[in-house]
Amino acid sequence: QVQLVESGGGLVQPGGSLRLSCAAPRTIAGIYALGWYRQAPGDQRDLVASIRSNGDTNYAESVKGRFTISSNKAKTTVSLQMNSLKAEDTAVYYCNIRNPWGKYWGQGTQVTVSS
Repeated sequence: QVQLVESGGGLVQPGGSLRLSCAAPRTIAGIYALGWYRQAPGDQRDLVASIRSNGDTNYAESVKGRFTISSNKAKTTVSLQMNSLKAEDTAVYYCNIRNPWGKYWGQGTQVTVSS
């Protein structure tokens, strides 16, 4: 089982920025999508942004224009640049990598937006 390693969470004021990063400890074959999900207390885990192997991206409506997902060519890292953060962006953020044989998750990183 591959455990992805996340970094970059923390406390930020409304309107601020954070950059989350996620790395796979080894090459994963057949990757067709990488993404970021988030889960607030009492809520389900929802997709925030994803990027497919052809470079196509998809964003939740609530983050469009504020968040940007990117990945390196080797698909061993995926990042999420978060700008203009709002209190409602507060959640635990999880990275995710998919191939035809399964899904791989990170341990989660807390993002708190508060003044």
